[in-house]
Amino acid sequence: SRSKDIVEPLMKPQWYVRCDEMGRQAAEAVRSGELKIIPEAHLKTWFNWMDNIRDWCISRQLWWGHRIPAYFVTVNDPSVPPGEDTDGKYWVSGRSENEALQKASRVFGVSEVKISLRRDEDVLDTWFSSGLFPFSIFGWPNQNEDLQVFYPGTLLETGHDILFFWVARMVMLGLKLTGKLPFKEVYLHAVVRDAHGRKMSKSLGNVIDPLDVITGISLEGLHAQLADSNLDQAETERAKQGQKSDYPNGIPECGTDALRFALCAYTSQGRDINLDVNRILGYRHFCNKLWNATKFAIRGLGDHFKPEPQFQITGQESLIDCWILSRLSHAVVLCNTGFQNYDFPAITTAIYNFWLYELCDVYLECLKPVFNSNDARAILISRNTLYTCLDGGLRLLSPFMPFVTEELFQRLPRRSEQTPPSICVTTYPDSAEFSWRNDDIDRNMEFIMTVIKTIRSLRADYNLTKTKADCYLQCLDSETVAIVTQFIPYIQTLSSSNTVSAFKDGEPPAGCAVAIASDKCTVNLLLKGLIDAEKEISKLTTKKSELLKQIEKLHERTSKADYKEKVPQKVQEGDSEKVKLLLSLFSV
Repeated sequence: SRSKDIVEPLMKPQWYVRCDEMGRQAAEAVRSGELKIIPEAHLKTWFNWMDNIRDWCISRQLWWGHRIPAYFVTVNDPSVPPGEDTDGKYWVSGRSENEALQKASRVFGVSEVKISLRRDEDVLDTWFSSGLFPFSIFGWPNQNEDLQVFYPGTLLETGHDILFFWVARMVMLGLKLTGKLPFKEVYLHAVVRDAHGRKMSKSLGNVIDPLDVITGISLEGLHAQLADSNLDQAETERAKQGQKSDYPNGIPECGTDALRFALCAYTSQGRDINLDVNRILGYRHFCNKLWNATKFAIRGLGDHFKPEPQFQITGQESLIDCWILSRLSHAVVLCNTGFQNYDFPAITTAIYNFWLYELCDVYLECLKPVFNSNDARAILISRNTLYTCLDGGLRLLSPFMPFVTEELFQRLPRRSEQTPPSICVTTYPDSAEFSWRNDDIDRNMEFIMTVIKTIRSLRADYNLTKTKADCYLQCLDSETVAIVTQFIPYIQTLSSSNTVSAFKDGEPPAGCAVAIASDKCTVNLLLKGLIDAEKEISKLTTKKSELLKQIEKLHERTSKADYKEKVPQKVQEGDSEKVKLLLSLFSV
């Protein structure tokens, strides 16, 4: 033991609960579908326990807990021989001592005045008391209004490590004592471990206090917490080294919203969560992005903007307006499906992608030329579309980041006086409200984004950070030309190009860098007069010589006499792929 004391076991009579029938009922409830356990990977554990259950020892020799309502009977009558603790005939139970006294009087056939009771000093197992929780909190066994209204519940959310200890006991006792399941569904979350997958332990110094993640703490502050613990000197030093290794600069302030979002996003890992503070910090940066983007958008709406009481497509929306509404509708579908399936990573991914990669990176950038134009009608349509995206996007995110979304929601103008005063009491977006999915526009825009990324990649290769170049898009067929032509204003904006031209026949001007965007489109970026040709040729020559060295090294390795016999097949396949890749780069 930690205190170095010698602990010797002492045989003592214990109280048991017979569980075979209760276990059979609990197993049957899951098999019949009356009780659903999520994820289903835990069903094997459930049936293993329930189908092989043994009697449950509920006695605990502790100073705290619910004292077992069992009384040892001593009868002051010569006709009744004295009993022993181990003889169950001399024990009675009752909700009160008076009830136990009346029961003993009936059992032994003597008057109550001749009976002495001694209550057992043992307390109930914690899990027995906890198993009564779903109905005892509503006044059971009294049949009152609270019990009838609030019991049984719908969903239990808890950790998978106490599936048998608590969940099974609640199910068994609920069925036995009330005749009803305490809930219809059980969602089991993962156990949080450190970034290395180790169980959190004070002696390792890897325990992460959520409050420290929320508010931040220095390395010295983490060390100070160890000083207030009950670790001995050697354990304290080991814990300090662990903290210094994992958090050399302490834990940065991440905020509540970022922590909530990260924990929900982490649940895809299954049984365990390897919690990395750096990932939580990444979601704090996402909060900053969200704040700045909404602030910019509100400025774009203008001081006197009044959203429509109910947004409706007018038919005058631009391609980019229709696209962002389609992406919002898609995100709504993904989120609702995720909630139905308890797939929280799918929800957080859908929301993150919509806000960061679609609304911020694409739509807001495409709105800048619109808001700077003199087309009042286009500006009004885009403002209504933008407001709808802000409102819907914040409502999608609200369950995961309640604080920042509430703050931003309060800064948005209201559609009407009937709009709920807080985002936490608004309806969650559904497909009936957001029904603007357009697969054709989504597909075309996905192709256009591939073109834009190819142009950006070329610009980065030639270090064109501020210089705008002319772009010529050579298309395979007339259909592709038509699609690209529709999106030219957005390609020009998002790729920082001077001009963008799409054509099928003919050749681009001389002096272009070439990159393949897809099998239907080739990007030609006019670099003549924008870069130092000799410098670029020198860079390419150096790169070519490096590729040659790598190819020669691989050929030398693979041509050895014992290569095929000694080198594992997987390594040989990897080397072959490397050669093909290097040769393709060399040919380019």
